[in-house]
Amino acid sequence: MTRPDAANVGAGTRTVGPAEADGTPGVTRIAVVGVHGHGASHVRRVSELEARGRAELTAVVDPREPEAAMLGESRARWFASLGDLLSQGALPDVVILSTPIHTHLPLAQAAMEAGIDVLLEKPTAASLAEHEALVAAAARTGRRCQVGFQTFGSHALPAVSRMVERGEIGEVTGIGAVGAWVRTASYWERSAWAGRRHLDGHDVVDGVVTNPLAHAVATALHVGGARRAEDVAYVDTDLWRANPIEADDTSSVRVVASDGTRYGFGLTLCADERTPARVIVYGTAGTITLEYEFDRVLLRTGSVTAEKEYGRTPLLEDLLDARRTGGPLLCDVTDTGAFMRVLDAVRTGPEPREIVVGGLRGPGEAEGPGRGIVEWRGEGDGRWPVVRDAEHWCEQVARTQKTFTELAAPWTR
Repeated sequence: MTRPDAANVGAGTRTVGPAEADGTPGVTRIAVVGVHGHGASHVRRVSELEARGRAELTAVVDPREPEAAMLGESRARWFASLGDLLSQGALPDVVILSTPIHTHLPLAQAAMEAGIDVLLEKPTAASLAEHEALVAAAARTGRRCQVGFQTFGSHALPAVSRMVERGEIGEVTGIGAVGAWVRTASYWERSAWAGRRHLDGHDVVDGVVTNPLAHAVATALHVGGARRAEDVAYVDTDLWRANPIEADDTSSVRVVASDGTRYGFGLTLCADERTPARVIVYGTAGTITLEYEFDRVLLRTGSVTAEKEYGRTPLLEDLLDARRTGGPLLCDVTDTGAFMRVLDAVRTGPEPREIVVGGLRGPGEAEGPGRGIVEWRGEGDGRWPVVRDAEHWCEQVARTQKTFTELAAPWTR
């Protein structure tokens, strides 16, 4: 996505349909910043709320003017920058920021200082220091800042917590997350910042741990009660890449919380095929598996196997409810501090090492040339590297809370 610049004032506006400067009384006025790519889904979501009488899409912000079809019958105005929007008279009540990671802090700060509540796409910011600046801005301005970890709205999360509290799996021995997804070449070409650790002097940190599978990390920490930065004692990273990118696409991370809980994250975008991402709570008497994409919980003990799917509260609706009632947010910016400790460890840690195509032998293989560690599949923009047995090793990381290197995964030898 192109970069909306908070400081770029006067680049141009256009009214899409008959503008109504003051909006509709009693309806929350919403602007979406960054409307191409994932931002288009936010435009659709606001339009759905508009049809229900809960909100009004008053503005869209992006350097590239959206097609009229994207906005449908909306009366939203187009602004080329957030600065343009903030310089005109009628401000929205809420802005949704779906922009590059390194723009989150300046854009969210500018909105909150203008008296606007914010729904900010994950990850929260590009560093722990930026996260702390956002928390301070929210406290200083008294504005709400909800971060878009959608899983925090899942009703499955409190259900898992209740199972743990009741001792259904005995004593918790560790918490893990497994993510085995596929991302093709087109994913890494979607924008100038895709797959980058740095861009034009800014930290970007667009790797598997911090963006596509960030939900796995944040959800596991949330389940274990690690919310704030101070809830994390230390983080060990083991970052790898099979794609020709700067950032990581196959990584393991160990987190030890201040209360002693151990977390293991095994994550890859180089799987043979995509499988459901999952958070697993390991106990002395069983496991609880949360497939967070589907709000599905599977309980396994010596005598019980039970599965249940739960509902979910959309975070935008939760923000609107909090504005009306004064209640807490499901994913307040403050409660993403533990995740930001992990992101900061990735940001400041060693550069990801390359997983070579190679010919290493796996455990139990006969002498002689081994199978390649990396096999490329597909063609053109649909190509992607498959790291042999990546999902198996990700599962081992989650179960043992050890890194790929400690487990002697084939590509680390």
